[in-house]
Amino acid sequence: MLRLFSSIKQRVSFCFHTLQEHVLRWIKPSTTSFVLGTFADLTRSKAKLLAENALLRQQLIILHRQVKRPTYRKTDRLLLVLLARMVRTWKQALFLVQPETLLRWHRELFRLYWKRKSKVHERKPKLSSETISLIKEMAAKVLLQKI
Repeated sequence: MLRLFSSIKQRVSFCFHTLQEHVLRWIKPSTTSFVLGTFADLTRSKAKLLAENALLRQQLIILHRQVKRPTYRKTDRLLLVLLARMVRTWKQALFLVQPETLLRWHRELFRLYWKRKSKVHERKPKLSSETISLIKEMAAKVLLQKI
């Protein structure tokens, strides 16, 4: 019985691995020639080109800051996520970070944003502390009178 389950598990795992490879090959950005890339850039708006340049520039800033392996500060992650949102071909413009990593950062920022937004803020009572103490004192007197 155990052999049967392990055999099925191996086959399912193999199928998922094969499927993952096919999907990754399918979504991988195509490599275009310099001439085709330049022509494609001529058809894009100035705002999109500026956003892509900013995304590339931020990656260069991160590279120049480190010697071996770049470390990403929170501001770097935030800037990369925001700039990638403005660039349609953001996957092709990423060189330091895997697209999956950038998507994970985006999800983390989104989760942090909503966690902070939905957090219950401690509010000061509308009544002054003297009024609250007076109410407590009156309630205590009423309780003593009933006993």
